[in-house]
Amino acid sequence: MNVETPRARYRQVADELRNAIKRGDYPQGEALPSQPELAKRYGLNQTSINRAIALLRAEGLVRVEHGRGAFVQEVPTVKRVRRIPRGDANGSSFAEEMRKAGLEPRSPLVELKTVPAPPVVAERLAIPEDDPVVMRKRHMFVGDRPVQLATSYMPLTVAGDESIALPDTGPTGLYRRLAERGHRITRFVEEIEARHPTPEEAEFLNLTEAQQILEVTRIAYTAEDTPAETVINVFPSQQWRLSYEWTAG
Repeated sequence: MNVETPRARYRQVADELRNAIKRGDYPQGEALPSQPELAKRYGLNQTSINRAIALLRAEGLVRVEHGRGAFVQEVPTVKRVRRIPRGDANGSSFAEEMRKAGLEPRSPLVELKTVPAPPVVAERLAIPEDDPVVMRKRHMFVGDRPVQLATSYMPLTVAGDESIALPDTGPTGLYRRLAERGHRITRFVEEIEARHPTPEEAEFLNLTEAQQILEVTRIAYTAEDTPAETVINVFPSQQWRLSYEWTAG
């Protein structure tokens, strides 16, 4: 590689490695050459190579394992599709999206309890702050790799009690149970925000706090236009591509 000036040399190395990963020269899960090897290849010191690897890590292209080196991330970009109108009231399906991408998902329910509504949740559900809400938290995996966090909140006046979430079910089953309790879901609203992860999110998703996550918040409304649930989905921005389509008129 011919090193250009005045562009920073470590950025040129990052570009070269990024392109090699995208070409498939380094398949998913494969280790990149060691830092001493890369330093020799490009005629740079290991500090510059370390900065190049840090750039790729911040983009989510590689993960770094202490004492072992940098490895290409195994989880490919997944397309999250929204069709408007969808034609049903099932909301999103994490499992459906993963299987379409040829991946095997699992999404265990890790927490279920009644809590006071946090301010942002209360605003989205149009209830007073600290009103009781049923909270469900899921950790979502592809194989053993964490890829998404999802936290759902329902006003206790809507849910009735925590039994609405048991036995554990996806959105389809939950909305059927809400309908049985007199709260039929007829429309959804989604809000999308890019931000840095919290320490808890960064730890679970194996991100640095400098990386970006996407927060997609869905609000489910009843036929009476009352918010019945809000779900906060958090995932690494580099692993997802959002696609929305709707009919004209």
